[in-house]
Amino acid sequence: MVLGWGALALAGLFTGCVEAVPQDAIDAIESIDRDFIELRAAELFPVDYARFAHQWMALKSRVRADEDVIRWPWEPNDLELALRRLQKEGSQTVARLTKEREALRHSAESKMAQVEDRSRVMAVQVSAIDSRLVLGQKPVETDLLMKQAHAFYEQGQYDRSLEASDRAAQNLSTQAVLLGNEFGRYADRGRITLWQQMAKETIAWSRTHQASAIVVNKADRVLTLYRNGEKLLSYPVRLGFNGIREKRYQGDGATPEGRYRISRKRGQGETQFYRALVLDYPNEKDRQRYRLERKTGQIPASSAIGGQIEIHGVENQLMAQTLGCVMLENPQMTLLFDRVQTGTPVTIVGALQEQNSVAQALVLMGVQREET
Repeated sequence: MVLGWGALALAGLFTGCVEAVPQDAIDAIESIDRDFIELRAAELFPVDYARFAHQWMALKSRVRADEDVIRWPWEPNDLELALRRLQKEGSQTVARLTKEREALRHSAESKMAQVEDRSRVMAVQVSAIDSRLVLGQKPVETDLLMKQAHAFYEQGQYDRSLEASDRAAQNLSTQAVLLGNEFGRYADRGRITLWQQMAKETIAWSRTHQASAIVVNKADRVLTLYRNGEKLLSYPVRLGFNGIREKRYQGDGATPEGRYRISRKRGQGETQFYRALVLDYPNEKDRQRYRLERKTGQIPASSAIGGQIEIHGVENQLMAQTLGCVMLENPQMTLLFDRVQTGTPVTIVGALQEQNSVAQALVLMGVQREET
């Protein structure tokens, strides 16, 4: 039976009549709709929200059409049944999506922690082996992505936080690949065997000629002087600002690797440093590689091969690093300077043990070691 507004008062006299549209059901569904909005269901769970929204819009049309209708209790009320059904389904969906959103929040939080832990380890190890230049702007990009991840997390946008963290993780993986490509030789058994052989031959030369010879171990940053094949002294050294890389051209800050000789000794007043032992870099092997890499475009056309590689002391106490050379503290430089002559062999190698500092840093950073 359909009554206009004017007849509602009369209808109210009949206590057995009820409204066709129960207000509590409408209020409950509207509350569920607000829950969906708070959950960002339209963005995070579009299928679930679209299903609810479509049903709610259809029922709203029926509610507007039946808002002036009252019924006897025994009359069937399909609209109320539909509203109650949507209320139940909506509540169940909200409960499920809330659980899923909490799982997403946990995933975002866990991913951020995981990426930040790896980033901290990588930063420490990169600093330890002075390899920041190899990575360029990659560490800065990672930091920015993690700031975005935290900002999205605080805004409750856990999906976007997770996405930013994933991109940061990919960035770290790219850094690991770059480091592996550049420094994988420090974990290469074949290369280490070659370096060991170079050092042995240098020591054997010292023994055979009853003379001095020098071996520089870049990974451990140690210079060792041999006399008559026996270790005479061993000092810590500093390398170029890009020292553990293999020198390729002028200005790259790398320290060369290979067999050299002292071509000149420079005392005080003859060098900007305290004292210096000039090496005959580049040797023929260095020149051959330079020509090949320049021809193949691996070296900028404007870059010269360079020279003036020395073992030297400190210019002043403010200078903390050299530009591709090998640096000792001045007292140690004095002792070394007095014990070598022009022509003394100097062999510079990357490492002499498989478990060297660079290889260990690569492992800690998650860089895969490849056996050759």
